[in-house]
Amino acid sequence: MKNLNRELVSLTERAFRSRSWHGPNLYGALRGVTAAQASWRPYRDRHNIWELVVHAAYWKYRAHRLISDQPPRAFGIKGADWFVRPVEASESAWEADKALLRNWHNRLRTAIAKFDPARLPQKVGKSVHTYWDTITGVAAHDLYHAGQVQLLKRLVPTNG
Repeated sequence: MKNLNRELVSLTERAFRSRSWHGPNLYGALRGVTAAQASWRPYRDRHNIWELVVHAAYWKYRAHRLISDQPPRAFGIKGADWFVRPVEASESAWEADKALLRNWHNRLRTAIAKFDPARLPQKVGKSVHTYWDTITGVAAHDLYHAGQVQLLKRLVPTNG
């Protein structure tokens, strides 16, 4: 059964930062993106790359809370789901939010490695979704947003 944990960790890693056949994963899609590029918005009510990064970090945090026996911890930013970014349009603020994403990915990865695979088919609380859905959903979520990042990178004006 622990082999299943390794496979789930591998799945989440491929979607987040390990090489894959399908092209860039979420963290790979961020390579070389500057704070200015990350904060560019295609339209006033649309998300930018920076917001996608913090959103992905938040859902790794939520999945971690659902599958981990560790006491709940705060996400690190007040709010839920979508966070207006940038608050401060600097490279250091951009790096801090990417670090938040890496941090919650690493915590989630550790929780997946320790998760009891016998619980995978069980429903999470009162949800219709199982622990399997939650863990594999994080990988799908990362890849979905990696595609959005790739598209936004191509749309950013060359002067911005």
